[in-house]
Amino acid sequence: MRQVILDTETTGLEVERGHRILEIGAVEIIDRKTTGNHFHEYINPQRAIDSGALEVHGLTEEFLADKPVFQEISEKFLDFVGGAELVIHNAPFDMSFLNNELSQCEESALGDWKKSGSELRLEDICGVLDSLAMARDLHPGQKNSLDALCRRYEVDNSGRTLHGALLDAEILAEVFLLMTGGQTQLFEITETEPESRNSDVKGPAVAMNAGALRKIKITEEEWRAHQKLLEIIEANSGEKPLWPDSSP
Repeated sequence: MRQVILDTETTGLEVERGHRILEIGAVEIIDRKTTGNHFHEYINPQRAIDSGALEVHGLTEEFLADKPVFQEISEKFLDFVGGAELVIHNAPFDMSFLNNELSQCEESALGDWKKSGSELRLEDICGVLDSLAMARDLHPGQKNSLDALCRRYEVDNSGRTLHGALLDAEILAEVFLLMTGGQTQLFEITETEPESRNSDVKGPAVAMNAGALRKIKITEEEWRAHQKLLEIIEANSGEKPLWPDSSP
């Protein structure tokens, strides 16, 4: 499964008042592994930037003046995200801005993605998963901003002094994998020296300490959160999860 973790920065908060995208960052995940492929563009929004937005991302009109307009990078962007499931924190916000930008592009700028006679909307060529809605389901009544999730899942965001689309997409990718993956390490694992490996075994030899097996009893609250995650996965995939649905 191909997923693209995506974030944007904008000139302001209201697309209805003519605010525009000025940065897009996106990170590719295939089968729950980051691939190293990413998309990143600064964009000339061709309008003034609100002071509040400038305080958030620090991108000035002078810096963006020589950057391409959205139309010039639109086909490259669509080629990167097309056919993937987009994972966006507060997806309705970013999607409204992205679709607004697409609506202002000439048909020829959108390449084969534009079907004659119909308006191109991003959700027509991509799935969309709102990681904020997922976090709220998993952690009701708690703060679920990206910074709050970094603290909850122990993800280092110390370099996030200002918001940046690519940096935020990279951080969200790590948070999303932790949020949807659950516990992944049950054993203490050590890699043996190459010369001690069995030549018939491909990959690193793994030594497991049987005494290191963690015995875990989940709480009722954790079990309910797990059930909610199963429901979210089923709703987004259209298939029932393979692992059993059992009470603690």
